[in-house]
Amino acid sequence: MIAAFRQLRHTKGRFAGQRFDPDIWQVAYLIAPVAGWVHKSPDSGNWVRIITIAYFEEPRKNGKTTTAAGFGIYLTAADGEFGAQVVAAATTKDQAGFVFEPIRQLVNKSPGLKRHMRALKHRITHAASGSYFQPIANAGDAQHGADIHGAIVDELHLHKDMALIEALETGTGSREQPLIIYITTADAGRRHTPYDQKRTLIEQLARGVLKRPTTYGVVFAAEKADDPFAEETWRKANPGYGISPTKRAMIEAAEKAKDSPAELARFLRLHLGIRTKQETRYLDVEDWDVNAAMIDLTRLKGRECFGGLDLGATSDLTAAVWVFPDGDAFDVVMRCWAPEDSLPDLNQRTADAATDWVKQGWLTLTPGNVTDYDFVEAQINRDRDEFLVQEVAYDRWNAQQLVNDLMNDGAPMITMGQGFASMSAPTKDLQRLIKVGARVDDDGRPVKPIIRHGGNPLLRWMVDNFAVAMDPAGNVKPDKANAGDKIDGVVALIMALSRAIAAREAEGTSAYEDEGLMIV
Repeated sequence: MIAAFRQLRHTKGRFAGQRFDPDIWQVAYLIAPVAGWVHKSPDSGNWVRIITIAYFEEPRKNGKTTTAAGFGIYLTAADGEFGAQVVAAATTKDQAGFVFEPIRQLVNKSPGLKRHMRALKHRITHAASGSYFQPIANAGDAQHGADIHGAIVDELHLHKDMALIEALETGTGSREQPLIIYITTADAGRRHTPYDQKRTLIEQLARGVLKRPTTYGVVFAAEKADDPFAEETWRKANPGYGISPTKRAMIEAAEKAKDSPAELARFLRLHLGIRTKQETRYLDVEDWDVNAAMIDLTRLKGRECFGGLDLGATSDLTAAVWVFPDGDAFDVVMRCWAPEDSLPDLNQRTADAATDWVKQGWLTLTPGNVTDYDFVEAQINRDRDEFLVQEVAYDRWNAQQLVNDLMNDGAPMITMGQGFASMSAPTKDLQRLIKVGARVDDDGRPVKPIIRHGGNPLLRWMVDNFAVAMDPAGNVKPDKANAGDKIDGVVALIMALSRAIAAREAEGTSAYEDEGLMIV
């Protein structure tokens, strides 16, 4: 693959006409991981790439065009794939042309490529293999006769919906080693966009929240806490710093950023890769992991507990969480349901982890396209037979019929608001208790887990998604609209924890006395 990159010739600036030699960082972080990880195909026995989807995010002027060109040309002419269909995908014809035209010029100005490839106005062809590389601008183009071997999706943050992306990712089924590459700069921090979904997936794969061996991603960016005007920050965010972008270019951009908040936000996003509106994660998943501890359901039989019930839309997840006080710690058990027809969508959002959660018993599917609350009612009543349930907190605005049915069954239901007044204190309590339970000794072993959750992977995913809204007084509440994805289990946990702490305080003991916490 590196040989394909070296066939390119620079077309602009001081390097015009010179051979393109990938920098060490491009080889180490972009080319080698994608091309170098291979395994034997279970179908043909051939050695093929493991990676089928790659995500590259970097600030401007770090060589996105040449990266796209190198991969696109390799997939078209040098991948050993006859009849390869390779596309440069964008949201509009103009944007697709903006991606394709520099690549076409690279072919025309690279003697080694011109001998083997023909660069037409809207298509680059490789006659020897019957392959081509062309721009497309909508899902219909991707679906028409789709047999895609490779795709370069430029500036993912401009895509408004998943239609084109889904068409590309589902159009590679007959290819032995397809490759779809997303190359983008950061967005401003908008939630639930195609960019946000892909970026969140890459972050969760990196943190081990989800697993998908066929997907690889790398993000070059500074951190919000970094000084945006320090040269070490520029170098940290820009792997090509000193060559492209040049130090002079960064100085000029930084000076302009001092003119106004809008220019500063632009500088942070485009030149340092910082999502300017992105919220800091409220709950740290690494601290959460330290709290795991084992949960033995047989030992919880007959134990006092408090419940939280978060009832989402009938087509979505529903969660019930039981919290069992144990001295100054809490054992946590979550039950979760989803309609069977929602599984494909949930798999799409969780790198297929949802199917594993079902098999492992963490998630229960109910028949059809809406959650069957009879399943929820039956499980809660079974748990009431096993555990000494004191209260079950619920949001009064959701699924009143289920709540009425549970009340008729004898469940001790108690309404709990979802606003700042009701949710701020227990949300902050959860954050503090997780941090206390994350302390480790000199050997790295947990000192005393506080929120003992048994390593439930579905709840872990929700913890990683969790976001809060904050009012001017500093009060917080769960923010489903701006969360990375579903947080129902965490909301139910907060509600249950609230009732458990309230009961403890009513008995005259603080949740923090034994830990010696100073509450700020």
